[in-house]
Amino acid sequence: MNYDQLKNEIIEYSKTIGIDKIGFTTANTFDGLKNRLLRQQELGYQSGFEEPDIEKRVNPSLLMEQPRSIISIALAYPSKMSERVTSKKGERRGLFCRASWGLDYHLILKERLKKLEDFIMEKVPAARCKSMVDTGELVDRAVAERAGIGWSGKNCAIITPEFGSYVYLGEMITNLPFEPDEPMEERCGDCNKCIDACPTGALVQGGQINAQRCIAFLTQTKDFIPDEFRDKIGNRLYGCDSCQTACPENKGKNYQFHDEMKAEPEVVKPLLKPILYLSNRSFKARFGQLSGSWRGKKPIQRNAVIALAHFKDETAVDDLTIMLKEDSRPVLRGTAAWALGKIGGEKAEQELLQAKEKETDTDVVNEIEKGLRLIKH
Repeated sequence: MNYDQLKNEIIEYSKTIGIDKIGFTTANTFDGLKNRLLRQQELGYQSGFEEPDIEKRVNPSLLMEQPRSIISIALAYPSKMSERVTSKKGERRGLFCRASWGLDYHLILKERLKKLEDFIMEKVPAARCKSMVDTGELVDRAVAERAGIGWSGKNCAIITPEFGSYVYLGEMITNLPFEPDEPMEERCGDCNKCIDACPTGALVQGGQINAQRCIAFLTQTKDFIPDEFRDKIGNRLYGCDSCQTACPENKGKNYQFHDEMKAEPEVVKPLLKPILYLSNRSFKARFGQLSGSWRGKKPIQRNAVIALAHFKDETAVDDLTIMLKEDSRPVLRGTAAWALGKIGGEKAEQELLQAKEKETDTDVVNEIEKGLRLIKH
């Protein structure tokens, strides 16, 4: 088998199925990565969403018998909406990050990888392939870096010369021995704009992130957001783009290659108050196609409450009061109480005082008291 020829055929085929960049690397262990992951674990910097077994994250031979190569793919996603919707008084809007625009990228990349697998199997019936996107064991960025897709930026994203860091990544382990591509030289240099732009200081230093402080992580949690981060979240409903929009390598990068990735403004920048009333069914109908819906409606609703507090939207006092008094979920009741305190005013204060008399959950009572203190101060 001429594997150099097959590699070229795979590259050419990938262009016809909507893969914007492809690279090849060995299936060797990611030795340097293991030490970094262990250090992250020791420091408590992990998000908890990762594969818990670090050995599986760095050793492809634990995922496939006798792997020889890994193929890395990248698809560029848009950074701008084709239409604009504006947030205005009484009609405030939240925002999903760019990586949650359009159809869930996991589905898009898995479909591309499946086509690539079928192409390889047709050429080499004895080939074995194992593909993964984001939720797999391997670290997508580490694979992409070694396969020459881009360099690992100080913002902990893969930055490509062509598309900046606005790319989705996926990979395929295979038993075929392809010639590996050369990794790319790091080009961040002395630039620290992403580190300076991080609202919560989650970027501890170039290339190291404390996920527990990252807004992208915090917006996906289901519990109360710690006090120190609430004002930093702003109107973000899911994810955060601050370290990407600050990056000079992303300036002017906006690729609308894939129709299924394009943003529907009313979906990715939705009105906030209607979100508070969504049922599970209506949430899935409205947001279910987004990758940002994977944790369900609770985090999105909590973040919408925080966003209304961010805007100090007095028109939302009645809506937040209904949530405070009627919602069965303590996190939503408590966050609504805090939000009423942030918005302030006599009506908000009266509603908090009334709710305090009837509330039995200790955490919610604590949030009501926080709200009352905010109004007084």
